[in-house]
Amino acid sequence: MTSPTVKILVVDDEPPIRRLLRVGLASEGFAIDEATNARDAIEHVAAERPDLILLDLGLPDMPGHDLLGRWRAELLEVPIIVLSSRTDEAGIVRALDLGADDYVTKPFGMKELVARIRVALRHRLQQQGEKPVFQTGDLSVDLVKRIVKVGGREIKLSPKEYDILRVLVQHAGKVLTHQHLLNQVWGGSTDVQYLRVYVRQLRQKIERQPDQPEYITTETGVGYRLRDVE
Repeated sequence: MTSPTVKILVVDDEPPIRRLLRVGLASEGFAIDEATNARDAIEHVAAERPDLILLDLGLPDMPGHDLLGRWRAELLEVPIIVLSSRTDEAGIVRALDLGADDYVTKPFGMKELVARIRVALRHRLQQQGEKPVFQTGDLSVDLVKRIVKVGGREIKLSPKEYDILRVLVQHAGKVLTHQHLLNQVWGGSTDVQYLRVYVRQLRQKIERQPDQPEYITTETGVGYRLRDVE
């Protein structure tokens, strides 16, 4: 169970969604507050400072993207998970580029949502002190010595392959957009096809079945996600 002191603000104008989240998340031990529009959400965040925000993009008084951009411009560091329609890939990418920590598509499963919430909360804590060695499953990455191993066997990566993996490790469990990875590894001036080629090569080296990856998964139309520590 999650500690009741973890406060989640649900920003959504649909009563059925708020009810589902209120019941489902409360059963996991989270404390839930609600806002039905951007104005109420802004006031609540200023007064209460929740531990995490679930933000619907379709608010009645302000686009969710604008609200997200405002909060990040104000340097609000609270994790924000966007709730979005499954077909709105452009909206998802824009939200992530604006600073959303993750997204969950509607309709969503409560177990998946809770898992994403825990990853986002853990990731914020880890940013305070990055661990030198990351491990998930048989994959380990030593960020100090730049050593990558799978099942104890050292894997030789090219500089670009390592840079991609390093960025993914630093944000393990979080989806990174194509543009974010391009900015971090190439300075943003490279075609996304180069990224796909290098990710394919990286998978050939670290995945047991590159066509069915267990570590670097594809978020269709959005980017990539590295499996978090279990």
